[in-house]
Amino acid sequence: MLGRAVVGRYYGAEVTVVEADGRPSRFTWNGRVYGIRRIIDHWVTLRGGWTPASGSQVPEHRHWRVEAGSACAQGVYELRHDTATGGWLLSRVWG
Repeated sequence: MLGRAVVGRYYGAEVTVVEADGRPSRFTWNGRVYGIRRIIDHWVTLRGGWTPASGSQVPEHRHWRVEAGSACAQGVYELRHDTATGGWLLSRVWG
């Protein structure tokens, strides 16, 4: 794969995530359950439009890049957790 860039697909689809010790352990997308085998990366960004005057809690997006799979599919997935709403999105898929 020398010289070829690997590009993921963007989704922005809502997913249901089960957490263990503050980390995602599995998620459900399109009716399939994906078990997380390995956390590859984790980072935090601020939600756009937030200012200190808007409230005391800093609204964050917590991003998790994970290796996961189901009975039918496996790959690398990027999950995004919105700490203000508690919602999860499947941001990107490589696989």
